Amino acid sequence: MQTASISQLKANLSRYVREVQRGGEVQVLHRGTPVARLVPPAPGRDDVRQRLIAAGVIRPGTGNARRILDKPPLKLGTSVLEALLEERREAPF
Repeated sequence: MQTASISQLKANLSRYVREVQRGGEVQVLHRGTPVARLVPPAPGRDDVRQRLIAAGVIRPGTGNARRILDKPPLKLGTSVLEALLEERREAPF
């Protein structure tokens, strides 16, 4: 991590911003005391999503959830609670 006084930061801001863009950090000093740190932004939700898509972990949707949500729910022969209780009764532990 690099350190820079406020005057150095003001004089060379572009250089320090490039350092942060490359993933580095810059600690800002005021009279020798750390007062701030320049760091890259945390990945947002869309950044993480794009990386997961690129890695093949998830697939993007078609964007047309309305037709699925407009359908009435399935009619099940039992309630979810009854199915859960039955599954727990059958569990070996």
